[in-house]
Amino acid sequence: MADLSAFPITRKWPAKDPSVIQLYSLPTPNGQKASIALEELGLAYEAHRVGLDDANVKSPEFLSLNPNNKIPAIIDPDGPDGQPIGLFESGAILIYLAEKTGRLLGETPADRYHAIQWVMWQMGGLGPMLGQLGFFVKFAGAEIEDPRPRERYINEAKRLLKVLDTSLEGRDWIIGEFSIADIAICPWLNGLAFYEALDLVGWGDLKNVPAYLERFYNRPAAERGRNIPPM
Repeated sequence: MADLSAFPITRKWPAKDPSVIQLYSLPTPNGQKASIALEELGLAYEAHRVGLDDANVKSPEFLSLNPNNKIPAIIDPDGPDGQPIGLFESGAILIYLAEKTGRLLGETPADRYHAIQWVMWQMGGLGPMLGQLGFFVKFAGAEIEDPRPRERYINEAKRLLKVLDTSLEGRDWIIGEFSIADIAICPWLNGLAFYEALDLVGWGDLKNVPAYLERFYNRPAAERGRNIPPM
């Protein structure tokens, strides 16, 4: 039995089975990336619900694993050289899980870098921009009278969606075959409906992206992972 006592987070969220991957998350777009990857890869894991309130993500126990106080985070009891490893940042988790299993990074070294390229695109562009769009359209930012922030993020969302739409021409998945890049991208696309922003970003004018998103959530693992741990 693995010993996870060196990880203080396990005091607040005890592991029932310390021999499997411990996931600390919530089914937000970033949280879904981790749970869907685990489901797609068929890895044994245990999901712990971490609320976004300060009592959870800013607790000493959670900060001991992720000092950036964001979900998701994981502990893998069977990390490099057989030693436990804790990780945060959803993109890093995706790359780690793919490399651990030798899956979802394409067939060739070039595929691997193309997949990582699109993960970085999501991490640096699509996720942050759509998150800000949601803030200024649905949440507290919607109360700001100055229209410029809202317009900026709507326009940037449109630009990024056009980049994706063009890049999907003639292919089902962003690097040609299903990969962690698709797992990184699609949960954020799905968030546009929650933000009530589909019309604002011209969703109906996109040629390839809507079918791409539908194809993604038609995968059984994606459907399972989209609500783990349950809200």
